[in-house]
Amino acid sequence: MLVVPHEVIELDADDGPDGVMNFGGKSSVDKNKQAVGYPIDWLKQTKSSLAGEIAGPSTYASKNPDILFGGLKIFQDTTVYNNSDDYTYDAFEEEYAYDEDEYDDYDYESDVYEDEKVDENYDSFKQFDTVDDHEDHYYSKPELRKVQVVKKPSKDWAKRIQHEWKVLEKDLPDNIFVRAYEDRMDLLRAVIMGPAGTPYHDGLFFFDIYFPPHYPSVPPMVNYRSGGLRLNPNLYACGKVCLSLLNTWSGTGCEKWNPSNSTMLQVLVSIQALVLNAKPYFNEPGYAMHANTPYGEKKSLTYNEDTFLLSCRTMLYSLRNPPKHFVGFIAGHFHKYGHSILVACRAYLDGAQVGCLVGNGVQDVDEGDKSCSVRFRSSLKRLFEELLMEFTVKGADCDNFLAEKVKSGAPGATADTTLRL
Repeated sequence: MLVVPHEVIELDADDGPDGVMNFGGKSSVDKNKQAVGYPIDWLKQTKSSLAGEIAGPSTYASKNPDILFGGLKIFQDTTVYNNSDDYTYDAFEEEYAYDEDEYDDYDYESDVYEDEKVDENYDSFKQFDTVDDHEDHYYSKPELRKVQVVKKPSKDWAKRIQHEWKVLEKDLPDNIFVRAYEDRMDLLRAVIMGPAGTPYHDGLFFFDIYFPPHYPSVPPMVNYRSGGLRLNPNLYACGKVCLSLLNTWSGTGCEKWNPSNSTMLQVLVSIQALVLNAKPYFNEPGYAMHANTPYGEKKSLTYNEDTFLLSCRTMLYSLRNPPKHFVGFIAGHFHKYGHSILVACRAYLDGAQVGCLVGNGVQDVDEGDKSCSVRFRSSLKRLFEELLMEFTVKGADCDNFLAEKVKSGAPGATADTTLRL
């Protein structure tokens, strides 16, 4: 990775405490004097990255012009992994899978939770809160991300960030959670729960966010915590989030970032509603024209199969490599939803279409269709076993699935909770 030297920029502005909110009992004056980062040639890079690109059609952008979502345009500079008839999941898995050797020292035995405590901590987890340690945040070290350091942010900038905090604290949807940092007002971390009725259901998707000092004249920078997995045309394996609202793809009108009325809440809701949707295949430029055609719907179903497999792998990645301040939340989430996820996996193995999970039950959208591919079932069967072990450790209700393993005499049926991968 290229390390770019940074320079210190002094912003001449009053940093007095007028109008500044006080979170967590810390001095607002002190918080306003923290160093923040700014990307080198932000506007130049944004314009050059879009030069010569043609915006692909977006079914969801055209149908959702409301300012809350801000529209959606996406692009891709390499072919999506499952667009080829010659595509094989194993080859993709080998190329993009996170390195499980990294977790050789993962100690399941030390990760034991009491059910009541897990539930209590999960239920009391605030949707918005401030925390201290940002060490594992993607933008924690500006010099590694080609950003400049601002020693003294302006009063206007600080007020705008505090306004964003207030909006998030008040209006976040139930399945989005955010953490701000006391000593780095330019950073946020958000987790979005995958919506029901999509191939992302019950998954957790983490995003690290950075506010440049020229914010809101320029949009925030957002990095997807991917674990090296590409499960959406808008979410790259490298962490790039491709969205017109972030100026990482072209757009017009309300699709683009507007300094006057665009907000961080709008970005998060756009990702949740427009990116993590029921048919992400059609987010790919040029593919929306095939929606509601036999060819397009067949391709979409195949894409959803692969997407769910990668969503399962993302669950395992989050469980084994939890971001700071979300360890208990992740444990509680999969303690609560682990059984439902396994029920869905079993239904998909029996042929139900991926993404048909609604609420606590599974509904086959086409009762006579049992067409899930053999490749998908084979891959999901392996992932099911891994998820079963992880969820058992977290105390999820897995008794019936463990009993089935014992009854079938499957290897490892005793469910050793000190397993090491």
